[in-house]
Amino acid sequence: MIFLGEVGEMKLLLMFPLFLVCLINHGAYGVETDRVSVMEGDSVTLNTGVQTNQQDRIKWYYNDTRIAQINRDQSKICTDVQCNNDTERFRDRLKLDHQTGSLTITDTRNTDSGVYKLKIISSSTYSDKIFSVSVTGESLCLKSSL
Repeated sequence: MIFLGEVGEMKLLLMFPLFLVCLINHGAYGVETDRVSVMEGDSVTLNTGVQTNQQDRIKWYYNDTRIAQINRDQSKICTDVQCNNDTERFRDRLKLDHQTGSLTITDTRNTDSGVYKLKIISSSTYSDKIFSVSVTGESLCLKSSL
């Protein structure tokens, strides 16, 4: 058993708030997190920030359910129902950019709020990015048409 002593325990107590700030700003395990807000009924694009090459594989998840995937060789492309037969949450509302892997959600709804996770896998690297999406209220366009 390791005993830290008073000095060691004090250092841990002082470092803990710094650790929490890092988690909040950068997500768990250093995963980059973007916060995105959109009005209900509008479209939102979750950008990968990369130009992909032929070896990249891109997978999108909503609350741990795969909702979109593309292999650069175009052998496997799917969105929503094609990726996961059990969900129709986004039926006909997901668009996947074949050059960048960015995901667009059209006609957003309150129920689209949540955590979207991007996984990019290439021959030499693996990266994750998290998007925290918040869909609020009605779009002004919807209100003006009523």
